[in-house]
Amino acid sequence: MTELIQTIVFGLLIGGVYALLASGLTLIFGVMNVINIAHGAFLILAAFLTFSLWSGLGIDPLAAIVITTPAMLAFGWLVYVLTVRPIRRAPPSSSVLLTFGLALVLEAAMGLIWGNDSHSVRPPYFTQSFHVSQIVLPKAQVYACALAVVVLGGLWLFLARSWSGRAIRAAAVNPQGAELVGIDIVRVSAITFAIGVATVGAGGSLISVLYPFLPGAHYIWIARLLGIIVLGGMGSLRGALIGALLLGLAETFTQTYLSAQWATAVPYAIILVVLLVRPQGIMGTRLREDVAA
Repeated sequence: MTELIQTIVFGLLIGGVYALLASGLTLIFGVMNVINIAHGAFLILAAFLTFSLWSGLGIDPLAAIVITTPAMLAFGWLVYVLTVRPIRRAPPSSSVLLTFGLALVLEAAMGLIWGNDSHSVRPPYFTQSFHVSQIVLPKAQVYACALAVVVLGGLWLFLARSWSGRAIRAAAVNPQGAELVGIDIVRVSAITFAIGVATVGAGGSLISVLYPFLPGAHYIWIARLLGIIVLGGMGSLRGALIGALLLGLAETFTQTYLSAQWATAVPYAIILVVLLVRPQGIMGTRLREDVAA
């Protein structure tokens, strides 16, 4: 029983971090209908920025969120203006090709700057744990999950209480209707893309503590994040939260009761099963063309 509870706790802790990483990806898709394949590369870029702040300036990697988040916000806005905005009205396949190319460019740039070796960030609390009865709670995972919840809470408050957040939600529900009532969809898209990249910037600082990383690791992360939003429902923040927790549990159960080697296959298996059984995901809705088909 202790092993089961321990596995569930680990799954929920890592699932909370996954929820933060997937929130930006599903938000961008919900508003812009853009599948950002470069999201994993943005994550690794933020992890490398955190590594540089930690190794060069001695800044705690979790505290580095206050630097990486605004830095990635500005970088996301710049990427949108220079690359995504010109193809905003193009078919979704165009955004897939564009962001995939962008991911390759970022991978090459990171390799030139930081090298292609594996990096990791190991603050003093990395090897420390809290103990609740017989349950072990690694401090790094607890702190990372707590910060992920704080950032997600801030994102929810922004979307629910601010005018810009309301405009983003309106654009996600009905872009044409939002334009009719005076919402600038181009501006909203820029804000959405920048916020999506900022959230993964915060997540990159958390991931740098939890996992080793190298430039080519973005392939693994984008597969994991796509599995989450497909499972939860494309464009649904609530679905991303549910999908992240389920994926976190699935990975930890696979590592505990099967083999760690199979854990990396879990996202691909989830994508396959969900597409076959419920293509719209847990919280997704069927479109009119889906019903007609």
